[in-house]
Amino acid sequence: MFITVSGEGKADYASLQAAIDSIPASCEETVTIRIRPGIYEEKITIPASAPPILLLGEDNERTIISWSDNAHTLGADGEPLGTFRSGTFNVLAPQFTAENLTIRNASGPGTGQAVAAFVDADRAVFRRVRLLGDQDTLYTGQGKQYYAECYIEGDVDYIFGAATAVFDRCTLHNKRSRGYITAASTPEGAAYGYVFLDCAITGGEGVKDVYLGRPWRPFAHVAFIRTAIDASITPEGWHNWGQPDREQTSRYEEFGGTGAGAAAEQRVQWSRQLASEEAGKYRIITIFDGWHPEGY
Repeated sequence: MFITVSGEGKADYASLQAAIDSIPASCEETVTIRIRPGIYEEKITIPASAPPILLLGEDNERTIISWSDNAHTLGADGEPLGTFRSGTFNVLAPQFTAENLTIRNASGPGTGQAVAAFVDADRAVFRRVRLLGDQDTLYTGQGKQYYAECYIEGDVDYIFGAATAVFDRCTLHNKRSRGYITAASTPEGAAYGYVFLDCAITGGEGVKDVYLGRPWRPFAHVAFIRTAIDASITPEGWHNWGQPDREQTSRYEEFGGTGAGAAAEQRVQWSRQLASEEAGKYRIITIFDGWHPEGY
């Protein structure tokens, strides 16, 4: 099944949500939705009942899905939405893939939690997607998730959640000082939480004292493997969220970092620098327990 979307006509639908809603409940095949360049001011939901969907943009700088809810925005019930209802783009169905587009929460700095992508689904794949926001840009709720060649920006806890997620050749951009990139809530007993492979960390002009992560839950696991780290990262690297007991249960790991912010010898003592044999075990098919997003 193939559907086209364009805000300028000459397509099946002018609205992306309308295109998603048009998919028959009985559909079992993969649905490809081609979205033409433009700014789509919509709050999108991929319902849990949806079949596998492949959402294809043409250009990730000109194909933009944007909304501006935040945790304090009042919902239809007159109550604040809270973090988990603030998302611009909400994925609840397994086997969803998005490529070549931008997902933006335009709420702006200082408005509190404002999710761009709320991904609460297994086997979710994002390739060459820009995720733009400030606090809580990307929520990874459950399952296995793969992000390849993506650009993700924010300031506070801008990648957070419980999923096992691989970030492959992504750019993480710190917008303001004294923030945190990750806030993992890895479940107890999970082998992997967040794994960053061959990524780059950058900061805006003058940005400094940013932490690689802090543990949202006690068993947070984050590994940065072969990451280029600029000077926006604080030398100690990791924060305990004001709860020293989490230093005993969190697993924060690095290997082969380069750049001014790599500073392995200055990291907090409760983080680890992996040996090359340990780092070699961080293979996508191993992390995902046999599933590979590229199909091999």
